[in-house]
Amino acid sequence: MLFNFAHLVRRGQPVMLAILVAASISTPGNAGTPLLVSAVQVQSKPATETFSLSGEIVARDAVGLSFPMGGRILSVTVREGDKVEQGQILAQLESVQQEQTLLSAEAAVTAAKADLRQAEEEFKRQEAFLERGATTRIRRDESQRLYFISKANVERAAAELNRARKAYDDTFLRAPQTGVIIDRLADPGEVLSAAHPVLELALGEAIDAVFNVPELMPAKLPDDFTVSLALIENPKVTFSGKIRKISPLVNAKSGTVEVSVGVDNPPAGVRFGDAVRAIITRPVPPRMTIPYTALVAYKEGTAVWVIDPATLSVTLAPINLAKHLDGLVIVSDGLAESTLIATSGAQLLYQGRSVKLKEGK
Repeated sequence: MLFNFAHLVRRGQPVMLAILVAASISTPGNAGTPLLVSAVQVQSKPATETFSLSGEIVARDAVGLSFPMGGRILSVTVREGDKVEQGQILAQLESVQQEQTLLSAEAAVTAAKADLRQAEEEFKRQEAFLERGATTRIRRDESQRLYFISKANVERAAAELNRARKAYDDTFLRAPQTGVIIDRLADPGEVLSAAHPVLELALGEAIDAVFNVPELMPAKLPDDFTVSLALIENPKVTFSGKIRKISPLVNAKSGTVEVSVGVDNPPAGVRFGDAVRAIITRPVPPRMTIPYTALVAYKEGTAVWVIDPATLSVTLAPINLAKHLDGLVIVSDGLAESTLIATSGAQLLYQGRSVKLKEGK
């Protein structure tokens, strides 16, 4: 006994309408009455696959800015989107202790220089006295020793002053070069540890569109592949880019790979942080598609009725399906090129039944 099933596919999802039972051995009456059916000749055709991915516009080169010391933030003078110049003050830590240390170091340098001047004058005077025999060599050597000690004290005080100035200067966060602030990570009043990021600065004008794509997709894309892009909030803003970098690591949770698409000439209005959609269309090997109405089911799986052009009789041919589409199915194997198969009326066929083809089909 053979079961023929008619399927209706709505949006690519097969829904069984009916199960018809027919005798597996044809009767002379039935065989002699050809059934009017539609038919198609199977052909493999070139195909493409299209994927839509959502991502984000990011700076190609960005750097995190932080203080080299810990402390409480006194002020942050910039926000996201602000353009800054090299050397511009972006944030400041509370610096009472550093200011006091700096003032003390400056006073120490002043005092050390005064002592040096006094020691130098005394040394010169003892040198002159020694030449005239008005002093002893011991006093002259002692004045020289004090002069060298005073000179070393000035150098030591100057080094302390440089350290104090640097410590005070480190309470100011300055832009290392011209760029745009793309993220603000701390606010006034927060207590931060050393090297904790405060701001993120985009360097230059270059931007990338970053996407998390299925693990197997990047391997199937050529190196010079061009990606079509559009802003999600304003789909009329379209542009394109080329794949610039593919992460070697796979996200263990999502099973995706980060892909960066370089955008060399972005249109006006494209900014850091904008949501962007990528349309990726890539060619795939030629595939064989048939109408869903040609499908029948039997105890071992899915099949179609193959029509012999010479005798116009049908034979059941098992097939394997790869994918369902709108109104069509993709056949992975079981059919040869140019095979003639029945479509409409397939649910009324049985092995060896004669058919008549509708005109134009």
